[in-house]
Formats: sequence, structure tokens, C-alpha cells
Amino acid sequence: MNIGKRFFSKATAWALLMAALVAAAVLWWVLAPQGAQQLYRTVPAKVGDVTQTVSANGTLNPVVLVSVGTQVSGTVMKLRVDYNDRVKAGQVLAELDPALLQAQVRQDEANVNSARAMLELAEANEARSRALYQQEFISRQDYDTAVQARKSGRAQLDQVSAQLAKDRTNLNNTVIRSPVSGVVVDRTVDVGQTVAASFQTPTLFRIAQDLRNMQIDSSFAEADIGSIKVGQPVVFTVDAFPDRTFSASVKQVRLNATVQQNVVTYDVVVAVSNPEEILMPGMTAYVNVVIAQRKGVLLVPNAALRFRPEAAEAAPKRKPQEERGDGSSATVYVLAQSRLVAKPIRIGISDGRYTEVVSGELKDGDPVVVGMALGAAAEGPPSTLRMRMF
Repeated sequence: MNIGKRFFSKATAWALLMAALVAAAVLWWVLAPQGAQQLYRTVPAKVGDVTQTVSANGTLNPVVLVSVGTQVSGTVMKLRVDYNDRVKAGQVLAELDPALLQAQVRQDEANVNSARAMLELAEANEARSRALYQQEFISRQDYDTAVQARKSGRAQLDQVSAQLAKDRTNLNNTVIRSPVSGVVVDRTVDVGQTVAASFQTPTLFRIAQDLRNMQIDSSFAEADIGSIKVGQPVVFTVDAFPDRTFSASVKQVRLNATVQQNVVTYDVVVAVSNPEEILMPGMTAYVNVVIAQRKGVLLVPNAALRFRPEAAEAAPKRKPQEERGDGSSATVYVLAQSRLVAKPIRIGISDGRYTEVVSGELKDGDPVVVGMALGAAAEGPPSTLRMRMF
């Protein structure tokens, strides 16, 4: 019986000793500075550069895109150019069958010759009538009739001559020429196809005047348009070259608004230099207009501005002006001697990841809390832990 009591006393003593050691280890871990570091995630405040931008999508287009059509109807007889061909101003692009218009021109030439002959006869009759009238062999009425016949002959000659000039112009228009120098980006006809010129001229070719200078037509929301000015720098990317960033500038902010489903947007034209001609018309561009830049300023992560401690006693009592939330005041939390310390600051511009610190108690290198460590979200700060020993 005594042996059993001694065994039980030793077991109890060992159990109490182990419990005390475990409690001491837990207390040391929680109260130690490295425990606080494992409870929170921190990022040091740093000095760097920040750029604030507004973003939108747009489409790359040539600065000048000319649609070449036809003024006469006919069948396409020859094609002189194709897609991506470079052309000069005045170069032949296509030819229509001229047979009908050639026949019309020959008919007009015959009408002109006939009208000229009739005019010559009328002029001769007028001359004879004038001489006879002066000798009083004919009446004034007969002389006036001769004058009127000469004038009608002149008018008839002018009319058929104008028709001849018109049909000759139409005949020349069967040869379609490029109005500008550039690159053929679209062709909508083939040999043998019939084109009909009506009230709306059909488009046969589209020619980009110069692909080395392009523009982006982009739409920005009305909330951002007030920050965009002509001449501001622009950076953009395209899906064709995802690892490359291109530079541009704002060329024009158009006043005409577009309203779709109660959303108001404005067209912003961005001038793009394309010396390598790798940017193509129709590409989607992801545009970022630079509206503000700061260099060599103190920066904090945006996550630090959103962090708030869960324990009530760790949250500082805010001043009335901070409660209003005017957008320029904020509070971040720094780990100092295993405790959270609130640091009121005034903030400036942001690039979406980091925000400029304009003034405040924060210094370069301060460990700013950005969130709770994984698995520690349910735990409170170290100063809130209470242990009860039995």
C-alpha cells in the first residue's frame, strides 16, 4: 500500500512539473518579440518612387485611314495591289471594264461633231441674213430668226461637249488610283466582281497613310477625365507583346460624351510612335495615363492602410478629424517591443500597391503591419493573452 502511494505521488509530481514547463514555454513564446512577429505579417516602410495612373482600354488605329471607292459601275478587270502592299499617291490599284464607257465617249464625240457642223451652218446663215437685212432684202424678224438659230447651235454644242467631258471623266475613273501614299490594310473586291456606284460609294480598298505614326482611341470614365490633360505621358501594353511596355502621350481629349446604360465616357486620343511598325491596326491597348509622379518619397503598402487590429484595446482612440475620413489622413500600425503602435500619417498619391506618406511619425524601415499571419487570425495580440494556473 505504501509502495502504491509513493508511486502515485511521483507520477503526480512529474505531471505537475511537465504542465509547469509547458505553461512556461507557451508564456515565453507569446510574450517574446518573435512571438509577435509570428502573429503579424509586416513589411518595412521604404523610400522609393510612385506613379499614379488612370486606366482604360482602347484600340490602335492609323492616324489617317482612307477608304478608296469607285465613282462608276462596272466589272473588276484587273487588280494591281493586294493586302499589305505599299503604294504611292496616284498608283493604279485596280481597273474596271471600260467597254461601255468607251462606246459612250465615241457617241458623245459624234454628237459634238454634229453640233459643231450645225453651229457652222447657223453662223453662215446669220452672216448672210445680216447682209441681206442691211440691204433691206429681208425683214428684221428673218434676221432675228437667224441670230436665234446661231445661238441655239452654240448652246447645243456646249451641251454635247459637256456630256463628252463627263463621259471621258467616267472612263478615266475606271482606272482606280490611290489618293495617298501608304499601306493597303483591306481589300474587298476580286477580279470579275461587279461593283455598282450608287448614292453610297462602295469601298474597294482601305489604305493606312503611315503606320509609323498611329493613335489609340480609348474611352475613360467621367470620374477620371478631369485628371487627363493633353501632353501627359502614357504607357500601354498589347496582348501581342505582353512583356513589353510602350510609351505614348495624350493627343486629344474629345468633348463629345458617350452615354451607355447611364455610364458616361469620353474619348481620349493617344498619339503613338511606331517606328518598328510592329503595332498593327485593331490591336487592343491597355492604356495607363500618368497623372502624378513622386520620386524619393516614403512609401507604405496599401494593405497597411487597410489593416485594423481585432482587439478593442489595441485600437487607438482617433481624433475627430480622423473620424471624418477626408482621404488624406490614415493610421498604420508598427510592431515595437512586441506591441502594436498606431502611427497617424497623411497620405498622398498611390499606384495601387504603395501609397506616398506626406507627413507623420513613420520612418524609413519601420515594420508596418499588413495583416495577420496564417493561422493566427483567431488569436488576439500578445498583450491580451491571459493564463490561469490550476
